[in-house]
Amino acid sequence: MPLSPLAASYDQFIVDLDGTVYVGDELTPGAVDSIEALRGAGKGVVFVTNNPRLSGEDYVRKLWKLGVRASLGDVVTVGGATQHLLAETRQGRTAFVIGSPAIHQHVHDAGLKVLNGTDLASRADLVLVAGTDRVDYDDLRTATLALRRGADFLATSRDPTYPMPDGMWPGTGAILAAVEVASERTASTIGKPEPQLMLTAMERLGDNRTLVIGDRIDTDGAAAAAAHLDFALVLTGGADRTGAEQSKEPKPVAIKDTFADLVGA
Repeated sequence: MPLSPLAASYDQFIVDLDGTVYVGDELTPGAVDSIEALRGAGKGVVFVTNNPRLSGEDYVRKLWKLGVRASLGDVVTVGGATQHLLAETRQGRTAFVIGSPAIHQHVHDAGLKVLNGTDLASRADLVLVAGTDRVDYDDLRTATLALRRGADFLATSRDPTYPMPDGMWPGTGAILAAVEVASERTASTIGKPEPQLMLTAMERLGDNRTLVIGDRIDTDGAAAAAAHLDFALVLTGGADRTGAEQSKEPKPVAIKDTFADLVGA
């Protein structure tokens, strides 16, 4: 596949996963060929995701299953960024975690004691909220009690939804909103639109001309802008073309229907 003039003009690419490379377990049209075309042209490619439900190793396995060659060094996850932050700033503290088993493991591996399932959970030093398929009232109650007692408050992101084949599913932000309303506290976030995932990707790629490709202006685009990188939008994740074209800050350098349309000539 020959590259488009836009793709050819960049040295390396930071590519969002959910809504850009795939939707659920379905590849977006031409995604594998597009990634191979970039690599065949000598372009660097790193994938990023705000979705905390899987570990980095799980994402690598998923990409291989879908036909995309990837190593652990090619994938920057919000779970990994969370572990890094906690290990640097909160090691040795206690935590109550709303999230998938993968995010629980990240918190444990960062050197914190996870109090879920104990009588002390509502007295944790930290409450961390991340996307999960299973959350119940007890989780919301425990998090609220801990936060009203003064616990530190972090979340992996504020993404209200994420794209799936049958439509938009509730994301981390939907769960976070309930905890914030009940606790009357506001969490600090780690993933996009904060720039950290982009900065980590740049550490792996090097300081060359870089294009961020994603499906959301408010997260992918804003994180790119915060990291002083160009951003291109694809519409496979549910973004609206009219709204995107009217966006002034951050303004995409290109808007295309699919990742393949952006990369290919």
